Amino acid sequence: MQGAFLGPSIAIKNTKKDDAALEALGGVWETFESGELAQRVAELIARGKIVGVARRRMEWGPRALGNRSILANAQLEDTQQKLNEIVKRRESFRPFAPMVLKEDAADYFDMEGASPYMLFTCPVREGAGIPAVTHVDGSARVQTVDRDNAFSYNVLRALKRLTGCGVMVNTSFNVRGEPIVNTAQDAYRCFMDSGLDYAAIGNRLFDKAKQRRDDND
Repeated sequence: MQGAFLGPSIAIKNTKKDDAALEALGGVWETFESGELAQRVAELIARGKIVGVARRRMEWGPRALGNRSILANAQLEDTQQKLNEIVKRRESFRPFAPMVLKEDAADYFDMEGASPYMLFTCPVREGAGIPAVTHVDGSARVQTVDRDNAFSYNVLRALKRLTGCGVMVNTSFNVRGEPIVNTAQDAYRCFMDSGLDYAAIGNRLFDKAKQRRDDND
């Protein structure tokens, strides 16, 4: 395989169709260029915020790989519990997978080579300091990221500069019982109906606190 981003696309240049649909749902956002958006997302993750990302082509296959993903801080002890309880709405013991810069993978995991499709498990190195992605048996299902996955790579690079750690939680952008989000509207509805703090949809950044809510919500 030479890449899994083969599905329907959410444009990174705002379209009138998506803008109108998101405004009709109560959406309020800021628009950024991709590089600046990656920096902003990294800053939010560093602060412990949980961010949904839905942009460009959807992943084909069994895993979210960054284009329809929920991203969070792997270094914080409470990230796993928060994601399971208020975002994914599933059992608290369920683990989450790490997304790591390819060049840093061996620093955190006992592995060789790349794992771009998050299909392999390996031991987490002792003292790695990433409890949110370390399962009870000390393993993790790793996704390595290089420059071909540009947005995720830039988020990880910015996060490493901010925190010293080039690892973050990556889980699919959906809640229990629902399919992974596909369209911009799907992503916004999931964002509003879950415990996500922010959402990056295309090149728009949505802050939960600034959204217009129906009076009956």
